[in-house]
Amino acid sequence: MTSVESGDEPPWNPYRKACPTRQLLDRIGDRWTVLVVGALADGPRRYTELARRIEGVSQKMLTQTLRALERDGLVVRTVHPVIPPRVEYELSDLGRSLLAPLGALERWAIDNIADVLAAREDYDHG
Repeated sequence: MTSVESGDEPPWNPYRKACPTRQLLDRIGDRWTVLVVGALADGPRRYTELARRIEGVSQKMLTQTLRALERDGLVVRTVHPVIPPRVEYELSDLGRSLLAPLGALERWAIDNIADVLAAREDYDHG
């Protein structure tokens, strides 16, 4: 019998305040996370490549996002033993599993931005 059938609440419920899935949803729903994951979709990149690819991200936010993604097991950081050291970031298997859902979200945003902008215009001037 599953926990739902027995009347117990599921072990992971993002609608509960203390559930760690909320933190994960905050992480993967963050604008910079979405863009970093997308920028890493084609393979490993150096920090400077990511910074150039993701216009508008500050050094602080990119560093924080990469560290958080590494901590959560979504990004792998590799330091190559050369002088000067070369550091690359790439998606882990877990991180690659986010590509489809985040890609769908990105496509939705692109496909629907005109309607959203029109709704904003109506709201702001209506």
